[in-house]
Amino acid sequence: MTASDVADGMRLKAEAGWNQIPADWERFLGLDHEGCFVAESDGRVVGSVASCRFGPVGWIAMLLVEPARRGAGIGRSLLIQALERLEAAGARSIRLDATREGRPLYESIGFRVDFHLDRHAGILSGGEAAGESRLAAAADLAGIAALDRSATGTDRRILIDRLVRDNPLECLAAGPVGGPIRGFALWRPGSSAAQIGPCIAEPDAGRALLDDAGGRLAGRRVIIDVPTDNVAAAAWARGAALEPSREFWRMTRGEPVVEDLCRLWASSGPEMG
Repeated sequence: MTASDVADGMRLKAEAGWNQIPADWERFLGLDHEGCFVAESDGRVVGSVASCRFGPVGWIAMLLVEPARRGAGIGRSLLIQALERLEAAGARSIRLDATREGRPLYESIGFRVDFHLDRHAGILSGGEAAGESRLAAAADLAGIAALDRSATGTDRRILIDRLVRDNPLECLAAGPVGGPIRGFALWRPGSSAAQIGPCIAEPDAGRALLDDAGGRLAGRRVIIDVPTDNVAAAAWARGAALEPSREFWRMTRGEPVVEDLCRLWASSGPEMG
């Protein structure tokens, strides 16, 4: 996949009813342009997949196939291409968020379920900033990345830095500037809704961060992907007038990756977990 294929990627995601914008495709290419692939038929792009690697942990996303071409093995071929590339590069764990439709394919090639997530969506009713929540500063990035690594079991510094760079006014932190970070929350625009996430926080900081984000996004349509096991995060979504609209399963092939779901208040979405 190259930058010239972004328009076709947008067409495929629109056909699937997904929420990405061109900046998301550009982020995939920026993180690992050699890990993004398209399938062509008669010169037409009919499928896509994106992947990247965070050290020993690989991630796969954006597995899309044109509706008229589904069932012909295109998705499996793209998935195998991404897997082989990640494994050749040294990934020992490969992860993704599966939809109900995609889960059987992933299970057929060795992916196993780690946990379940619910997507909550709706017009955000709003909230008020509380406690330590504030806009993040450049001095916070190292602490944010360290907290993310501790909670997710993955060194995602390149992703965090890119998300903050792309959306500099959409990142909140809990804790003193340049000091210990007890939580952070990001959000970004989408084609139909703003996506809240990732939000990684200690139990008493997560709600304050989401309340602050809710106040800044009040009146807008949002989506947030919450681990079902994080009861406090699910309660926040319900209290903000968001309704479950979709479900995902976090899956891994290879070595297990252990995430602290008590600190995972919101995933960054199926794009990067």
